[in-house]
Amino acid sequence: MKKIEFWYSIGSTYTYLSCQRLSQLERQNNIEFDWIPFSVRARMIEMENVPFMAEKKRDKIDYMWRDVQRRANFYGFDAKVPVPYPLKEFDLANKVAILGKREGWVKEYTTLTYKKWFLDHQEPGLEPNLTDTLKQIGVDANKAINMAEMSDIEQIYLENTEMAKNKGIFGSPTFIADNEVFWGDDRCEDAIKWIS
Repeated sequence: MKKIEFWYSIGSTYTYLSCQRLSQLERQNNIEFDWIPFSVRARMIEMENVPFMAEKKRDKIDYMWRDVQRRANFYGFDAKVPVPYPLKEFDLANKVAILGKREGWVKEYTTLTYKKWFLDHQEPGLEPNLTDTLKQIGVDANKAINMAEMSDIEQIYLENTEMAKNKGIFGSPTFIADNEVFWGDDRCEDAIKWIS
């Protein structure tokens, strides 16, 4: 089975669109996505890029929310925008995803935490999203949160972020198919075509 690397950061708005549909794309195309959390914020700071945050960018922010909602509707699901943004516990949400990757529940965790963010306006990495999401996927929430704060998970998070930099990744979501980089949810199908 062919694989595509799916590099993402919980905190990226457009990643909502990808993570809600990757399972279906896997079934339809007989491929597998390898979910790899990293810190897109660290990459953006390195590039001196502050996305959508300044009030001076109001038109761009408004466009982003409308675009996410419009694309979600095209795909057949909803987005109740605007959602809380930027996230307060960006790193914790991603470190829990790192733990989930190691333990085999990264897809379920990421998909559900994004649903709670975009449908119920519950921020990833904060309560009640964090504990409720983990409980709903059958994971001991207290244990997982404690483990996500351990130095080994932090190290993987830093290594993933450095690997993302070395691969030329500058945004989330990014797909890599046969070493070819495709940035953005709207390039997911291009990555699939590349390896077909």
